[in-house]
Amino acid sequence: MTHHRTLLEDLPRNRRRWLVTGAAGFIGSHLVEALLKHGQAVIGLDNFATGHRSNLEEALATVGGHPEFTLIEGDIRDAGACREACTGADLVLHQAALGSVPRSLEDPQRTHAANVDGFLNVIVAARDAGVRRFVYASSSSVYGDHPALPKVEHAIGAPLSPYALTKLVDEQYAAVFSRCYGLQTVGLRYFNVFGQRQDPEGPYAAVIPRWVNAMLSGEPVHVNGDGESSRDFCCVTNVVQANLLSALADLPDAASEVFNVAAGERTTLNQLFAALAEAIAPMIAPRPIAPPVFRDFRPGDVRHSLADIGHAARTIGYAPTHGFGEGLAEALDWYARKSRACA
Repeated sequence: MTHHRTLLEDLPRNRRRWLVTGAAGFIGSHLVEALLKHGQAVIGLDNFATGHRSNLEEALATVGGHPEFTLIEGDIRDAGACREACTGADLVLHQAALGSVPRSLEDPQRTHAANVDGFLNVIVAARDAGVRRFVYASSSSVYGDHPALPKVEHAIGAPLSPYALTKLVDEQYAAVFSRCYGLQTVGLRYFNVFGQRQDPEGPYAAVIPRWVNAMLSGEPVHVNGDGESSRDFCCVTNVVQANLLSALADLPDAASEVFNVAAGERTTLNQLFAALAEAIAPMIAPRPIAPPVFRDFRPGDVRHSLADIGHAARTIGYAPTHGFGEGLAEALDWYARKSRACA
């Protein structure tokens, strides 16, 4: 779309100072990389609790160095670190959070501390620093038990997990800060983001990197439920686009907005397994890929997820460049290279 192309093409001619929280994370490191490629000055804030230095190293290597990048090693639960990071920033892309529904069920207080208390620290610091716009990561989990498909921004249900609740609280705080303080805010409801640099390790790893890692390692893939649960898998490249457009687009009629960020495609877990198996089988031949192991449905999970991305398309010119297939091909190439490098 013209709107999309023009805003991003003009970025190098309009140098700004951006804060990316969670800069060493999967999504945050891609944002750092994209902004530096567009000639922007970037401050990164991360405590490396879930992010990895290797993500930042890879991002900075792709842009041939980092003279325009400043890293602050700090925690969003520390109001002082947030004030330091926001000082001089024009725009904030707030990605730092503790993800994972299961993690929030096991430790709701830790999830609340990062996702609500931390969020409040960052948005207060952004307000006090006179930031032009505050873009933050929300989640499709806020749709909760609402049965309708596709998911549209104005129709949400009851949260099904502490994690979902924290993201809903974030959206409400952002709306209040817009009404009370005039801070422009944009919330991005991410739908099952995947791609390069997504961590396959640990008990809270997302489904695609976890399954890819299992198949490459010759381990069984575990499927929660009957495999017919569906998700709208969204390549991280689309998420980068949505963040930049949300920060730059003219939004004269609304001080606070929320957009779905997805591909607008629905894939069942059984279809995901088949697609991954077909792509990975040649990489590990002659060793076969083991059939999936089905287990109980996971508490807090929604059954089906599919986004209506029309609001983002109409308002900021969001136009996904990567469907599920294209995104998967890029991600698999990265995981295969990483697996060979570690072998």
